[in-house]
Amino acid sequence: MASYGMQLGAETLARLAEYYALLIRWNQRLHLVAPCSPEEFATRHILESLLLLEHLPQSARVADIGSGAGLPIIPCMIVRPDLNATLIESSQKKAVFLREVLNHVRVSKRATIIAKTFEESPTPHVGFVTARALDQFILKLPKLIGWSPQSATLLFFGGEGLRDVLLHESVSYSEFLIPHSDKRFLFVVKRDDRTNYRIEER
Repeated sequence: MASYGMQLGAETLARLAEYYALLIRWNQRLHLVAPCSPEEFATRHILESLLLLEHLPQSARVADIGSGAGLPIIPCMIVRPDLNATLIESSQKKAVFLREVLNHVRVSKRATIIAKTFEESPTPHVGFVTARALDQFILKLPKLIGWSPQSATLLFFGGEGLRDVLLHESVSYSEFLIPHSDKRFLFVVKRDDRTNYRIEER
């Protein structure tokens, strides 16, 4: 946890473990995540998802696009009880899983699930939009930027291909290298300033 700047209490870790156990039970049917060890899941999926928290202020409202396994938003909601989220997932079966896990980890009252593509969904009233595993993400990214609320901050996980699209779209963004990675980043995109291109690196 320390290398990700995290310090999580025993109760939070227990709820994250409940989430992991439920996901593994559903994974064989729905292929939510690629097979991996518990240690890899804890780092690659849980701790990477929690990198969002530094960029989400108190009581933030988030739209998570292509939620699938619930990453990155469900770990964030487990750790931060002030967050509210709209989970947009086109697969009806995965939407059923999301409802199950949100109830199981006791955050369902702060979540709304929309079982459609984002293109078919009205833009929600949120301040933040995130995506980590959206199908055909690179191809859909320009449309997703246009779909997002005008004043929203967009939080995207990706690599150099995603950066190329952001450059083409002339959006303002910062990029943060994910710990223990050479080419994977968290991109923080300012939706309300597309005309003033700026890039920051850390």
